[in-house]
Amino acid sequence: MDMAGDMQLRLISATPQRTEAIGAALGRRLQPADVICLSGTLGAGKTVLSRGIGAGWGAVPALTSPTYNLARQHRRSQDQQQLAHIDLYRLSGPSEADSLGLDDLLDSENIVIMEWPERIREILPQAYLWIDIELLDGEGRELSFFAQGARYAALLDALRRDPQISV
Repeated sequence: MDMAGDMQLRLISATPQRTEAIGAALGRRLQPADVICLSGTLGAGKTVLSRGIGAGWGAVPALTSPTYNLARQHRRSQDQQQLAHIDLYRLSGPSEADSLGLDDLLDSENIVIMEWPERIREILPQAYLWIDIELLDGEGRELSFFAQGARYAALLDALRRDPQISV
């Protein structure tokens, strides 16, 4: 078994709608305490992917860019589960993450989606799903998924088998 292959997945998205659909497929599979890290340049599509993740998970209200609020809490109508969508772009480093209460969020049952996680890489939990989004020509994007831990390797395996993703 190729363990490195199990821990990585690359998908191409030609449109924002496809990026959202990939996010929705991921969002449908999220479990309490999952941590999703979204990395990429400005305009790469982190918030588009986040919006899809939130839609698939059932977030109320729909996810939008948290840039000015830094963190937004969402819930689902069918249960008490919470999802935190965090934008770390304005942080200079891990010490500023304390002001967001990030350690409390990461120690909770909340699902956490972080944009710009490289700003606090030193304090990330041991297990998480890292997604790099790279701009291609036109509207295209390459989404590179990297699983840190068995839970996230299983999540990538489920995405590989999803007929709506068609890897």
